[in-house]
Amino acid sequence: MSRLKISAISYLNTAPLMWDFEHAQAGRVKESDFDISYTIPSACAEALGAGTADIGIIPAAAYATVPDLVIIPDVAIAARRAVRSILLVSRQPQDSSTKDSLTKDQWGERVRTVALDTSSMTSVALAKILFAKWMGGARDYKPMAPDLDAMLSECDAALLIGDPALQVDRKRYFTLDLAEEWVARTGKSFVFAFWAIRKQALAGRNAAAIAEAFQKSRDHGLSPKNLEAIAQQWAPRLGLTIESVRVYLTQNIHYYLDPACLEGLELYYRLGAEVGALPQAPGLRFTAGI
Repeated sequence: MSRLKISAISYLNTAPLMWDFEHAQAGRVKESDFDISYTIPSACAEALGAGTADIGIIPAAAYATVPDLVIIPDVAIAARRAVRSILLVSRQPQDSSTKDSLTKDQWGERVRTVALDTSSMTSVALAKILFAKWMGGARDYKPMAPDLDAMLSECDAALLIGDPALQVDRKRYFTLDLAEEWVARTGKSFVFAFWAIRKQALAGRNAAAIAEAFQKSRDHGLSPKNLEAIAQQWAPRLGLTIESVRVYLTQNIHYYLDPACLEGLELYYRLGAEVGALPQAPGLRFTAGI
């Protein structure tokens, strides 16, 4: 039987999920079972839709656009509080005379045009939901590459995701953490991404064993020893402190697709469809049901 083709993302927040696949060891993931390629989140969804990948760490929004996907249970990139890596950024005043008086709602009123990171799907829809439901209505949106200076030269605010967002000097800009806003407005956790597999790729395979491989890889990646190794590796790469990376992986990112996350995910799909940011999503289907 051919290898399963995995489309993954080379962001810091996926490093714990990929631990076993990048550190293949006896009794864990077998290198002979999988082929791995790395791309941006939106391209993971495209690869699954085109059939050039079997499994992908897909943006949550992609589940509403790519047919016949099945979710690997219990594994996610989610947030229960501020996430730090999904930001709306603007050059609104941050000096001492305005910082304390400029509320989020006032900031939202000033923003009329928003540059949207083209590497994102889920966060783009989330930004549109937040504006439509709670921040004064839809804005003029412009898809752009994730270059903050270029984005802010053309728009009032910019949506950045992943490592570029972590690298933003938040002392220089007014920033809005989208996960923090979602939790404050809805009381729900937010799911940014999860592993999904094409239903056709499961034919003749042990779905439970595949799911277990991804769950165990997450568990091994989150062990204290391996988390420290990830922090040591990624901090200099991103120009961040080891402690900042460690806090991000242990406090800002939640790696479990638990019941609270599933509630938030279903609300996201419902609101996304209501405001026209997403098509109607199918019911959640898991490998356990195959």
